[in-house]
Amino acid sequence: MKRYTLGTLALEIAMIAVAAVVAFPLYVLVNLSLREPNDPTPDFLPTMHPTFQNYLDAWQQAALGSAIVNSMIVTVVSVAVIVVVSALATYPLVRLTSRLSTFAFWFVLAGLLLPFQVALIPLYQTMRDLGLLGSAAGLILFYSGLQVPFSVFLYAGFLRALPREFEEAAAVDGANVWVAFWRVVFPILRPVTGTVVILNAIFIWNDFLTPLLYLSGSDQQTIPVALYTFLGQYVSSWPLVFAGLVIGLAPILVAYFLMQRTIIRGFAGGLKG
Repeated sequence: MKRYTLGTLALEIAMIAVAAVVAFPLYVLVNLSLREPNDPTPDFLPTMHPTFQNYLDAWQQAALGSAIVNSMIVTVVSVAVIVVVSALATYPLVRLTSRLSTFAFWFVLAGLLLPFQVALIPLYQTMRDLGLLGSAAGLILFYSGLQVPFSVFLYAGFLRALPREFEEAAAVDGANVWVAFWRVVFPILRPVTGTVVILNAIFIWNDFLTPLLYLSGSDQQTIPVALYTFLGQYVSSWPLVFAGLVIGLAPILVAYFLMQRTIIRGFAGGLKG
């Protein structure tokens, strides 16, 4: 067994300090959400009279229930489309060694260099012409196209480290390329798929600008837009605002904690490639 040394103690103290720094903003957020409107306690100290009424008021007055449902629909469907399209696109781009596949791969990755804000007006006009403004379908289509290059980049790093022997063994057993991919390759891609899922889910769940543009005036607002409307209406009641932020943060935070091991394995696998 390794001895417990002063270096180990110093490392533990440093890690505890880092954890405290990371957790402090979350503590302040929850602490402020439990306060009464005129609580004079400093922000960094626990309130002496905590109340959960702020959460009930925020839920009702900002219509967070429907906003959470809309956010979940947009996030889940968008992430599912991104995973399927990105995995299917990456497989031939990585496995084929022709110049055309190499060019196509770099052409897809070029989407990472162009900020989508450059095309906001043309995209808005296209959505309007297609009748997709104010609908979740338009938002799902937008996110699916926007995040595919990033997801292809993640899949490619992991897939390059995957030996071809798995597919060759499946081919010997009579499996075609389609069957080999879905039954052999894709299950092995589970770690990086978890990374793709959680990173895209966090981005889509927290995105504010896109839903504000494409869902403006409809009853299908997502959580960030609902909180923005709520903030404008109740700007003098900050405890309600912070309670709404905690409610909106909770689902994606829970999903992250449940998948954190998969995320770490996915990053490690991608870096090896």
